[in-house]
Amino acid sequence: MAANSSRGASLYGGAAPYRSREGLSTRPVAGSDEIQLRIDPMQADFDDEISGLRSQVRQLRNVAQEIGMEAKFHKDFLDKLQMTVIKAQAGVKNNIRKLNRSIIKNGGNHVVHVVLFALFCFFVVYMWSKVSRR
Repeated sequence: MAANSSRGASLYGGAAPYRSREGLSTRPVAGSDEIQLRIDPMQADFDDEISGLRSQVRQLRNVAQEIGMEAKFHKDFLDKLQMTVIKAQAGVKNNIRKLNRSIIKNGGNHVVHVVLFALFCFFVVYMWSKVSRR
């Protein structure tokens, strides 16, 4: 306690004594960590300070309401976007099913045609390379 009292921290809760404005003074209470505050109304203009704090609280309340409305807007937008993505996924899934059914129904003839065309192209390139070497 003696080490703390040399720094002035124990009696004033870490604050320097008389750090307030004029009209405010602190005094330690014996055997307690509490601080008593005496206000001299003649030297302090607290009405202006209180009305300033009220206007700041009102401004903060308005900002909080704006933030709340913006958060609600973003939430609604994301919900709509998520529903749109779900509908799109369902549409793609249905179209893939229809495509698979049509492939199975019509058979894989187009695949055979593509493979034959690739073999024909490979054969033409092979023959052209043989002819061009000579």
